[in-house]
Amino acid sequence: MSLWRYLTLLLATAVYICKAEKCDHRVDLRLGHAIIGTTLRMKLLLFTRDTIHCSSLLSHSNLSADPNFNLSRPTTFVIHGYRPTGSPPNWADQFTELLLARKDLNVIYVDWNYGAANLNYFKVVENTHKAAHNLTAFVKKMQEHGASLNDIHMIGVSLGAHISGFVGANLDGAIGRITALDPAGPQFTGAPPEDRLDPTDALFVDALHTDIDALGYREAVGHIDFYANGGTDQPGCPKTILSGSAYFKCDHQRSVYLFFESLKHTCSSRAFPCASYRDFLDGNCMSCDRFGDAGCPVFGYDIDKWKDVLVRMGQTKTFFFTNRKSPFCMTNYRLDVVIWNEEVHWGYITVKLHGNGTDAVAKIDHKASEFKKYNETALFATFDTDLLSVKKMSLMFSTGNVFQPKYKLRVLRVRLTHLERNDRYTIQIFSHIFFQLLYLCLPVSYRPLCRYDLILAEDKEVTFSPLPCQESNF
Repeated sequence: MSLWRYLTLLLATAVYICKAEKCDHRVDLRLGHAIIGTTLRMKLLLFTRDTIHCSSLLSHSNLSADPNFNLSRPTTFVIHGYRPTGSPPNWADQFTELLLARKDLNVIYVDWNYGAANLNYFKVVENTHKAAHNLTAFVKKMQEHGASLNDIHMIGVSLGAHISGFVGANLDGAIGRITALDPAGPQFTGAPPEDRLDPTDALFVDALHTDIDALGYREAVGHIDFYANGGTDQPGCPKTILSGSAYFKCDHQRSVYLFFESLKHTCSSRAFPCASYRDFLDGNCMSCDRFGDAGCPVFGYDIDKWKDVLVRMGQTKTFFFTNRKSPFCMTNYRLDVVIWNEEVHWGYITVKLHGNGTDAVAKIDHKASEFKKYNETALFATFDTDLLSVKKMSLMFSTGNVFQPKYKLRVLRVRLTHLERNDRYTIQIFSHIFFQLLYLCLPVSYRPLCRYDLILAEDKEVTFSPLPCQESNF
């Protein structure tokens, strides 16, 4: 190697080392720290598009010390939760990168690992109030230097959600938005609003619930609350303790990964307003007329597009299903069945959609549905794949009664309607004269699919080619 090349390499290495020394890092503790217990110490780590892989430590007293901290940009705080092993969250880097990919922001990672790492959970809950006091002082300092509270978005995970709420309350609910990802339940369940996150803590509060039967908070805390799979057991998460720590944390952490998917635009999860998960499963909440032309709200980062209507409506609970792994979003259909059997039948329906080499299956089996002569039974069907073109469709009826006589369901009409491609509101802006013409001109994938006069013998799959419904309304 020539002397010149050697000196160039040496200089590059020196520059890299110097630059690395300027980067600050998240606190990484060990289980021993948690066993002994830690006292609260906070670090505010700044990431921008120019420093996406090299955070800088912000000063609480001198905000102008960091030239990368531009207060004319919106600022998003990411606040982690309880850290019983002392390690930083494994999702932290990805969170920062995805936020900055979406928008030119100041992303501030609130590192309170000293204080969150403690086997004594009750002590950690106490520290949430201290952390919020510290963070409130910093936000007030930002405000003094010209930052707008409306441009502040706090994303809190678990205990971090309540810290966000405490900060918001300290600032009289003037910050722009709080996003709560499975807000913590233990020690907060049953607490009054002033002792937890609630809708008055920000101009807009959205929350996702994924573990309400264990580590998460069950009741609504925001202007809109999303309950993925009812907010309890998440598909793909371990069902037994034999899986180790994943059994305890998978449902809880799923909230983060669902939010990531909304940042990546991998796919979108439409959610349906409903009073309860039971009503949602029963297909009683498939209409989103109250949201007008915007349709059903889409879970995730872009929910603020529905902010104005949601704030006017007050607290809204919504529900949606997910897949076992990414892409998590599912496709929602309404299945209407009308029979002409003289007797009432109870049973379950399995629907298969066949596309160009791809199939999608929906089992509507959470409870037996009632099928009654000339009555339309509305069923909610969700598929793991969105087929742009349905070539064939299969139906199977079952009762689950092994020792009873087999029944036949005589179907007068079956209708399948895509709940996200339903262009009903577009059609309604045209006069009645052109209604039918416009309906017939819609792409087939946008129109309900129908079939008439079918016999479904119990436990026998029937396959057919559906046709666009010829009805002039939906």
